[in-house]
Amino acid sequence: MVIEDMNGNSEKHENRRRQLFLFHFAGGSRYSFEFMMPFLADFEVIALELPGRGNRINENLTKDFEEAACDFFGQVLKSLKGLNFVLYGHSLGALFAFRVCQLLEQRNVFPTYIVVSGNPGPGITLDKNLSELKRDDFVSELINLGGIPHEIVEDSDTLDFFIPILRSDFGMADYKKLKLVGVINAPIYALMGDKEESVNEITNWKNFTRADFQCNVLDGNHFFIYEQAERIANVIKSFNLRNN
Repeated sequence: MVIEDMNGNSEKHENRRRQLFLFHFAGGSRYSFEFMMPFLADFEVIALELPGRGNRINENLTKDFEEAACDFFGQVLKSLKGLNFVLYGHSLGALFAFRVCQLLEQRNVFPTYIVVSGNPGPGITLDKNLSELKRDDFVSELINLGGIPHEIVEDSDTLDFFIPILRSDFGMADYKKLKLVGVINAPIYALMGDKEESVNEITNWKNFTRADFQCNVLDGNHFFIYEQAERIANVIKSFNLRNN
């Protein structure tokens, strides 16, 4: 198989172990899926990361969705070793997984499938843009989502460090401004928690694939992934992956 990088350079990749690319949620980093790693031993896992956090803390935050998607896209191309690969994203990461899949398919590089969780998909608008809330209201919403550790909430210095990252990420996810259109050829498997505000919209994802669509609702809030790590990993492993 021959894959072109973003500069048009071609490189041949041999058949290798299946790869899984992880797209973190708002405020996340390459370390956000560490809790799931014990269940993903079948994969070569590549945890992606946007600027301004984790190993890229010294880089400026990206505030534009398309710019961030292209950043993720470049990371995937750099690490891609063949057609035996899967994309998985949670929350904001689900939208990035979808957009990167589109960018890959434009290069005739087709993921085996994508798994999305904690997100009802493109076109579903939420009542409020979290990034524009006042600090106390913003923190309250983060607590309600369930993804911010209690110890961070109680440590004002640590919280002040994360708030700009979170605001930047939630700003990219402003559903009233973000326009994701088009469909992909890859099958989509969608997962949501039964206590999520937009869980009834989960089947919206079927409008964005020409291939198979499956979905499942699991127990939990927006960050049900922490309690359902093994089940999510089993979903990711359940498809028969094609050979290169």
